[in-house]
Parts: sequence; structure tokens; C-alpha cells
Amino acid sequence: MHHHPARLAWRDNGTPVSTRFDDPYFSLENGLAETRHVFLAGNRLAERLRDGFHVAELGFGTGLNLLALWHLAQEAGVTIRYTGFEAFPMTSEEAIRALAPFEAHFPDLVAQLTAQWPEAGGSIIAPGLEAEVVTGDARTTLPAWEGQAHAWFLDGFSPAKNPELWEPDLLAEVARHTATGGTFATYTAAGHVRRGLSEAGFVVTREPGYGRKRHMTTGTLG
Repeated sequence: MHHHPARLAWRDNGTPVSTRFDDPYFSLENGLAETRHVFLAGNRLAERLRDGFHVAELGFGTGLNLLALWHLAQEAGVTIRYTGFEAFPMTSEEAIRALAPFEAHFPDLVAQLTAQWPEAGGSIIAPGLEAEVVTGDARTTLPAWEGQAHAWFLDGFSPAKNPELWEPDLLAEVARHTATGGTFATYTAAGHVRRGLSEAGFVVTREPGYGRKRHMTTGTLG
């Protein structure tokens, strides 16, 4: 498969930035707190996780959202499934550098993830986790995917900078690959994203965002 690099730059504080999309992967000050607020709490995962629970993500990125999810699953004593869709994967060296600030939060997990880093796609199998990363354009890979998720993390770069991950057709594919009663959460409250998800069949809710971000969006498939 043709390999498209992530194209990273690094801010002085260590935050990786995509030069392709001119957008940081996370805020180093509060990236983990934002992940937990938007994606874990936004999908109500603390009360929902159970063995075999399947989370899918548009935008695998640094794997930070996966780490936070996996940690939650280990605390709950369950084994979860995860599928990430990533067009521009990082190398393992880049991932090690990007995740170094989070090693203290997830002492064993960062090492296990980076040791199996899927820079060309593939699976990550570890205690509590059965994960797969699918590389390529999600507009092609998601329609071909056979799976269904109980929860979605919609975490592409901002809709203004990476519009192809937020097109109505792709959001309809997200809904088509969601179990009945399944959910999504995203940091964006962009109107066209909310409309696309609503038209795809989700009951969409605007919620308070993390920190200075006023709003985020969640939803449940009817």
C-alpha cells in the first residue's frame, strides 16, 4: 500500500503539529484531559465499557485517544476492540516522541503501543486490547469495512483544514458502521458537521466543550 507520511513539525513545548493540515495533534498542556472530556465522557464510556465493546476512530494520529480508552478498559477489567482509520500514519519514532509526555500517565501502555506501532496499518494485541489501524483514505477504507462500532471518536483535523473527513457521505458511512444505540463524540461544533451527522441518523446534542472551547458535539444512533 502506498505510504503517505504524517509530515510533522514540533513546537518548542513538544507538541506535534501536522504541516499538511497546519493543526496540532493535541494540546500538550491538557491533551489528555481534553481526550477524556470529549471522547471518553462524550461517549459515556466509563459506564458502557464491557468485554468486546468496539470503539472506532476517524484519525488515529498519535494514539493518545486509544491510550486513554485502553487505560479505562484496564481499570474496568475488560478487553475492548478498537479500529482506527488513518490516512497519514506517523512512524514509530515520531509516535515515541509524541507520546513521551504521557508515559507517566500510562507507564506500561505507551511502551506496548509503540512496540507494535502500526505505521503501515495492522493490529495491536495486548492485555485488554484488540486493536487494528486501517491506513488509507477513510472515504475508501470505511465503506469497505465489515465492522460496526458501539462508539466513535471523530477526531480528524479541524473541519476547516481537513474537510474530507467531515463530508456528509463519510458521516453517513460512520452511521452505517454504528450499532443500534451506538454513539459518537467530537470536539467540533461546526454546523455542517452537526447537520451531516443528524441527516445520517444520529440524534445530535451540543455539549460544553473542554477548556476554552465552548461547544462539542455528541450523538446517539436512533
